[in-house]
Amino acid sequence: MDWLDFRAFYTVGVIMLWLTYIFFRVKTNPKSLHIWGFKKEYFKQTIIYLIPIISISIVVSVIYGSYNSELSFSWHFILIFLLYPCWGIIQQFMMLGIISHNLVAISDVKINRFFIIFLVSTLFSLIHYPSYSLMIFTFFLEMVFITVYLKWRNLWAIGLAHGWIATFILYFILNRDLWSELFVRF
Repeated sequence: MDWLDFRAFYTVGVIMLWLTYIFFRVKTNPKSLHIWGFKKEYFKQTIIYLIPIISISIVVSVIYGSYNSELSFSWHFILIFLLYPCWGIIQQFMMLGIISHNLVAISDVKINRFFIIFLVSTLFSLIHYPSYSLMIFTFFLEMVFITVYLKWRNLWAIGLAHGWIATFILYFILNRDLWSELFVRF
C-alpha cells in the first residue's frame, strides 16, 4: 500500500474482501454477525465507556494541532470523519471479531485473557509500523478496545470510536490528510 501509493485500491480491496468473507460466513452460519459483535445490544454501554477516551483523544489532538500550527479544517477532514469509522469497524473486526474471538474460543487450550489482550494489542500496534508514536498509542488503545469487546462484544461502538479517534490523531497530530493520501496516484 505505502510502497506503490495504491491506498485507495488497497483500502477498498480489503474492505471488499472482508465483506465477502462476512457474507459467505453469514450464509453458512446466520448467527456469525451476532457472535462477532455486529449487534445493537450493549452499544450504549460500550460507547458510554469509550466517550472519555474519545473526548480526551479529540481534545489532545486539537490542542496539539493548534499549538503546532497544524490546525486547519478542510472538507477532507469531514469526509474522513464520516468514512473512517467504516475502516475502523473492519480493522476492529479483524483484530477483535476474528483474532481475539478465536483465541478466546479455543477449547483445547486455555489461554489467559491478559495474554490475549497483550497479543492482540501488540499485533495491532505492529500493523501501524513505522510510526513509533502511533504504534505506542494504538497498543494502549487496542488494550482498551479488546477489554471492552470481551465485556460487551459490540463492534459498532468500538469501530466508531476507532474511526473518530484515528481521524483526529492522524489529521491534527500526525498532519496526515487521509483523503489526499487515498488518491495520491490520481
